[in-house]
Amino acid sequence: MLIVDDDLHIREVIRVALKKAGMNVVEARDGKEALARFASDRPDLIVLDIGMPELDGLDVCREVRKTSDVPILFLSARDDEIDRVLGLEIGGDDYVTKPFSPRELVARVNVILRRMNPRGGDAKVGTTVLTQGGLSVDPEQYVALFGGTPLRLTAIEFGILRAFLTRPTAVFNREQLMRAACQLNIQVSDRTIDSHIRNIRAKLTALNCDNVIETIHGVGFKLGRCEPQA
Repeated sequence: MLIVDDDLHIREVIRVALKKAGMNVVEARDGKEALARFASDRPDLIVLDIGMPELDGLDVCREVRKTSDVPILFLSARDDEIDRVLGLEIGGDDYVTKPFSPRELVARVNVILRRMNPRGGDAKVGTTVLTQGGLSVDPEQYVALFGGTPLRLTAIEFGILRAFLTRPTAVFNREQLMRAACQLNIQVSDRTIDSHIRNIRAKLTALNCDNVIETIHGVGFKLGRCEPQA
């Protein structure tokens, strides 16, 4: 686990709570140190403060997302919807407002980790893999593939694709997609779902598939053919 916050007291509170929960912890005092520790330690999850001098948490997230889909839980001293929405749009997995309960933070970390690795990494015989065209999603192993190529998805993006493949003919509105994708109580706007849909489309388009999600104007979205383009 990587804790990033310029407040020593906050880092200490989080470190003690996570260590009591049996997690290994490294720390960074600012955004630049966070990127260095991320590159050297490759943590399973980042607890990342937004409001830091020089390189803030949003900038750190953008840099991390260029190479990794490691889960990111944002911290902020204010319950600002703009920060919350932007953090989720650029690839955050959850958001906690200061002051926070250490117990709640640990619970949210555990939920994210279970969602990333629901069976502790053990293979499960008879796991149902969801498929549509060239797209496949294995909910147990948290793996998504297109044409055999792994897709690098955030937890919310994975949850959205899983929802589509679970009901491949259904049309989902934005509220249904967020409920299906998130197991945490995250308050987001319609714009956030649109951003995640754009991210999924961009990742599939990079693999020569631009028909993965169709927009049903005035209603929502549905799964497309998910086939490579000629």
